[in-house]
Amino acid sequence: MTGPNSDAEHLIVSSSQMKDIEEKMFAAGMTVEALMEKVGLAMKKWLFHYPRFLNHGVLVLVGPGNNGGDGLVLARELYLSGVHVTLWCPFQIKKALVANHLSYCTSIGICILQTYPDVDSDALWIDALFGLGQTREIPTDLGLLFKKREKNNPGKLISLDVPTGICSDTGKTLGIAAAKATFTLTVGLTKEGLLQDAAIPSIGKLVRIDFGIPESLLLFPGENIPLKITSKDIASFAFPESVSNASKYERGRVLVIAGSHKYKGAPLLALEGALASGAGSIQAILPKSISDSIWPNVPEVVFHDFPDHLQSKHIPIKKCLDQLVFDQIDSLLIGPGLDLSEENWGEEAFLLENFLGLLVIDADALNRISLSSDGWKWFRKRNGPTWITPNLNEFCRLFPQIDASCPLKAAALASNITGASVLLKGANSVIATPNGPSWQLSDTFPFAARAGFGDVLSGFVSGIGALGLSGDRKFDNQLFALSVLLHSHAGKFCSGGTKPSLIAKTLGKIVKNIQQEKVRFDTNKCL
Repeated sequence: MTGPNSDAEHLIVSSSQMKDIEEKMFAAGMTVEALMEKVGLAMKKWLFHYPRFLNHGVLVLVGPGNNGGDGLVLARELYLSGVHVTLWCPFQIKKALVANHLSYCTSIGICILQTYPDVDSDALWIDALFGLGQTREIPTDLGLLFKKREKNNPGKLISLDVPTGICSDTGKTLGIAAAKATFTLTVGLTKEGLLQDAAIPSIGKLVRIDFGIPESLLLFPGENIPLKITSKDIASFAFPESVSNASKYERGRVLVIAGSHKYKGAPLLALEGALASGAGSIQAILPKSISDSIWPNVPEVVFHDFPDHLQSKHIPIKKCLDQLVFDQIDSLLIGPGLDLSEENWGEEAFLLENFLGLLVIDADALNRISLSSDGWKWFRKRNGPTWITPNLNEFCRLFPQIDASCPLKAAALASNITGASVLLKGANSVIATPNGPSWQLSDTFPFAARAGFGDVLSGFVSGIGALGLSGDRKFDNQLFALSVLLHSHAGKFCSGGTKPSLIAKTLGKIVKNIQQEKVRFDTNKCL
């Protein structure tokens, strides 16, 4: 197996899993006091790397529990280092340890605000109110305070562990508004909710504060704990290799069925994505009017015209499949720009059931399956590997019975019941494999979310999958995660802009450099 290790830097856990790890540490002899000191000191060390945050002093918002205790340790250490520190305690302190820290802070001269803090103040606000395990709505007045703070003086709040008002498992806002952090200093391991699209506006830059979790506590027997992946992890995945004397047909064979009179550009972008993968042979079945117009842009592609009259509104899948010699295809992509149809997918696409190559289903092909009598259960009929690439709306149409509020869990469940690997696309996309590992992207580039970006992705993953299947190599679903990660990386570091066709060209350059191995792959720039 390839990919990043299941270590503290990559594991994504629920709040209950994080609490369980802490409880095991306490049972083994680590004290709550010692852990609180470690966390507070590590946060102080991180803050001192950014002294500009401290120029106008600090206001620590102290909560009643251990998160408040972490904040008080940090407040004490900042004050003793010469930073002007003030405290605000809007809730009654119930834990004796937190009360002791508060008492000591006041004894050394740190003042406590007796009124609501000034939202116009230039002081840095440090949110240490609730942290891990939030489930209840925060008080309305507190939500309004955070809302006014962000409006009047944005970019001057740092949250400890989890921003106040954010569910650490789903990322949903609890109440009228949540704290909006410039940085979130999450403690120990990355919490599921902090990576979800719903939480992104409140999280800011996510930083993990390590407090030294023993490796033995990072093992979860019988559980497939999802992993966070970023551009830094690209080198940990094994890219498909071809022998030097392999022919074009031994370097991955891709066929694309796409396009409609309504969506004429999607096939070109999907083909550009497939070409960027380095696959040796690419074919396409498109409406003739589209293939006639785009072939000058992709002369490398062999086109098979859609066999109906130009007046046909939809592409019947069966007429396309009847043209194929399946044992001459490693990867088959169906869907980009396909448009809807009244066909019954199960009846029209039965030839796909025994196709042993990789089947990639995207966009309106997914919607056609959603409208069919079998629905998602059709995937169970497949005898070869299947990758599906829904966005959230397509996912909900395809799996109406699955709660999609937590994409990590939703994608894993969909993968397990269908036997297909699932890419649930979003700002931080999720890749799940059947009863196996799953990954979630982090530190992505939101400005690359443009029409056509997904078409490039579907073509690219189809090409990478074909490379993995070509020759006699064993197919690995981790190639799905690698191809999605490379696509995200190209969007982030494309020097020419965020136009999808430019990103496809960037992908081609990246793949070439990985294949050549003439230069070390640098994740900090596009090669």
